[in-house]
Amino acid sequence: MSLLSSILLGLIQGVAEFLPISSSGHLAIAEHLLGMSGASDIPEFFDVLLHLGTLVAVFAAYWADIRDMVMEFFAGVGDLVHHSTPNPVPPARRLILLIVVGTLPLFLVLPAQDLVEGLADNMYFVAGALLVTGCLLYASDRVKKGRKTEKTATLVDVLLVGVGQAIATCPGISRSGTTITAGCFVGFERKFAVRFSFLLSIPAILGANILSIKDAVEAGIDWSQVPVYLAGVAVSAIVGYACIRLLKMIADKGKFGFFAYYCWFAGLVTLILMLMQK
Repeated sequence: MSLLSSILLGLIQGVAEFLPISSSGHLAIAEHLLGMSGASDIPEFFDVLLHLGTLVAVFAAYWADIRDMVMEFFAGVGDLVHHSTPNPVPPARRLILLIVVGTLPLFLVLPAQDLVEGLADNMYFVAGALLVTGCLLYASDRVKKGRKTEKTATLVDVLLVGVGQAIATCPGISRSGTTITAGCFVGFERKFAVRFSFLLSIPAILGANILSIKDAVEAGIDWSQVPVYLAGVAVSAIVGYACIRLLKMIADKGKFGFFAYYCWFAGLVTLILMLMQK
């Protein structure tokens, strides 16, 4: 892998992972344009590192929330031991439960993981999925503004958001776009919909990487390429953090329409290019 390819893929990962335009779809398109035959040309270890780079961006952007949840986790264990759980439950402690429940639907995808990952080689599917993502984002702008936060969201609410995240494992369906849209539909406050979407990505990204590390090691690691890989990882982390900040500002205004039009454009262009290659 060249340094330019590493940086380009890191840039795409950082932008598309957090902006609601589908990182998996854009990486698949980029690999196709770069002449890479899917996973066979993208080192699995590099793919794992790229996702860890975007995870660093989430930790940097939401460190205060993550710190509070870690502290409340240990406080909650102490309360259980001493039978002294406070009422009401602290928001950060309740947020832990909501994230755990929201992550559960991902386990339903595990049996079909290979099938889902294989869809990245089908540019027609990726193009169609981007068009669907555009429709979801367009609809999210037209949903009545909700008021639910971690204090009032129900387990059913976050379970439905989790189902959206599970569906978004398909390449071309934006994880952030789908979970934010689902959050808006169940009545989340827009700022909370965005915050919950990114916090929900932490166990999803960690879990996916844990499952991928074994395969990456078995496939072999070219240690001479690690400096090249790290350049892409650094780009994905820095750009990812900037995109999270950007999406926060956009969420304040509740305008995701631009991303809808972009996804429609990207999906149509990809579809046209594929038809022209026939």
